[in-house]
Amino acid sequence: MKVINIHKREIQQPKTELVKLFNTLATDNDLMLATDKWSPMKLDNGLQVGSKGGHGPITYFVTDYQPEKSITFQFDLTGFNGYHRFDINELEPKKTEISHIIDMTTTGLATLKWMLAIRWLHNAYIEDAFDKVENQFTKDKKSSEWSWWVKTLRKVMKPKKK
Repeated sequence: MKVINIHKREIQQPKTELVKLFNTLATDNDLMLATDKWSPMKLDNGLQVGSKGGHGPITYFVTDYQPEKSITFQFDLTGFNGYHRFDINELEPKKTEISHIIDMTTTGLATLKWMLAIRWLHNAYIEDAFDKVENQFTKDKKSSEWSWWVKTLRKVMKPKKK
């Protein structure tokens, strides 16, 4: 199945301010991803081409990194053939667009996993990340609402306490 999944958000800040956040991706002080709600991104060699890692059960490696523009990750999962990418684009001197794109083809069981769970969790994950970015520049804190399906999936998939 062909999958194109795009999320975009305009932030009323100069690109230089978003680049500062972008550069913290996959660090202990990640200012891009909502690590208080989701598994953090981990990369074995940081933000550089060839670095391997992922978040939660999703694994990938960096195939392209342009420090003030984008980072591209190739999926490293059976049945997920393609990539996901973060981009930062200046729209105006004090308006910047951040985006996240998945462009992949799924096969076999991966198609079912995408359709039933991963797509929904991914969408919530990215919107929470964009909320975190936006909230660093505004007093009116944004908090995207999870769908009932995302809430259900998270409850069912939550690790059991021993």
